Amino acid sequence: MKITILVVDDELAQLDSIAGFLLKQKYDVLKADNPRKAIQLANENLVDIVLTDYKMPGMTGVELLAEIKKINPEVDVVVMTAFGSIESATEAMKLGASDYLTKPIDLQQLLNIVHKAVEHKQLVRENRQLREQLESRFRFDGIISQSSAMEQVLNLAGRVAPSTATVLVMGDTGTGKELVARAIHFASPRKDRPFVAVNCAALPENLLESELFGHEKGAFTGADRLRQGRFELAEGGTLFIDEIGEVPPSVQVKLLRVLQEKTFERLGGSKTMQANIRLVAATNRDLEQMVKDGTFRDDLYYRLNVVSIRIPPLRERREDIPPLLDSFVKRFAEDNDKAIQGVSREAMDLLVKYSYPGNVRELENIVQQAVVLSRNEMLSSADLPLHVREPVIEAAADDDFTQGSFTERVEGFEQSLIRQALKQTAGVQTRAAELLGMSERHLRYKLKKYGEK
Repeated sequence: MKITILVVDDELAQLDSIAGFLLKQKYDVLKADNPRKAIQLANENLVDIVLTDYKMPGMTGVELLAEIKKINPEVDVVVMTAFGSIESATEAMKLGASDYLTKPIDLQQLLNIVHKAVEHKQLVRENRQLREQLESRFRFDGIISQSSAMEQVLNLAGRVAPSTATVLVMGDTGTGKELVARAIHFASPRKDRPFVAVNCAALPENLLESELFGHEKGAFTGADRLRQGRFELAEGGTLFIDEIGEVPPSVQVKLLRVLQEKTFERLGGSKTMQANIRLVAATNRDLEQMVKDGTFRDDLYYRLNVVSIRIPPLRERREDIPPLLDSFVKRFAEDNDKAIQGVSREAMDLLVKYSYPGNVRELENIVQQAVVLSRNEMLSSADLPLHVREPVIEAAADDDFTQGSFTERVEGFEQSLIRQALKQTAGVQTRAAELLGMSERHLRYKLKKYGEK
């Protein structure tokens, strides 16, 4: 774990002595001989621990503590004070200091306090990562599947996992692209490092660059502090970029540079950072066609597409529906304290025949709703949503092909599907997009195209 320590002391001999000692312990060390310089360094660098003298010209260690905490609330501050000023150290502790040292400094005591602060920061960081990953830490044997199509997917993912190759996962929305990406990560040598995900379709274009690469304080309006991006947060681990097809051209250029040179800069910064990550990207769009259309860079596409994995939609692997149903029923019955034992034959038949435009995610939502509303020990067809019990007939056999051109008829059907999805989700565009198997941004484009609100 990389740790940066800022040492602040107006006595230059002691400043150099402490900084030199910590450098020998393999820590990254910054030095400031006055509080103003310390604040500047804290603004320009991600500091983990601050060792500050209590009594300095212009500002006390307690006042500096308050300023440093404004920049980074998670920094650990250790105050150094003269032996006869323990009350000053106690005051600092009340205001947020993690510990204190009395002068003259005992280097072994200093090292013990620094080790304790490092252990605390590591524990906080690990707990945060564990909380984020607790519900989604999957291995290949945790992916529910019995179809030959998915067995081929998992076989390919298992073979690529130990490598450093960039992986492009393709498939409709809701097919489980992130699930496969996590499985690749946890079967790789990077499994003990972070898995960090970012959904490009869920972020406005003007925020995506900052989210990926981070930003310096003052980089843009509202950037009131330095912020790490996903590339830094994924250090040593795997970065999963979902909906890569939604990335604008300006950000595509920067992603290409990261893949080529393994370096990047934060937004508004000039310091070059190393990108020690394994990249897995996913999309529900046809990137090859986007390359032909000039909306996606061909050089970035080939960098991403070192190994490609296509996840088939649920309608192409209906053998997976019964085991998925069984798993979802058990989970949601337990979550809702219901004694539901399974699914009736009639309900199973309807669920297996349904087309699932929203794929596995839609099946999961259908089961959750049915379990919540059911009053019986078996889920029946009456517990299922109306659109599952009475599926839309997509085209009549005796359709009148003289009415309108092919394009007009396809667009009319597309409009109809969009309206049905919006009606079913009470107008919530995010959920409607999931049902339709497209990104929310793509749905908004279609709504604008057809003049829908």
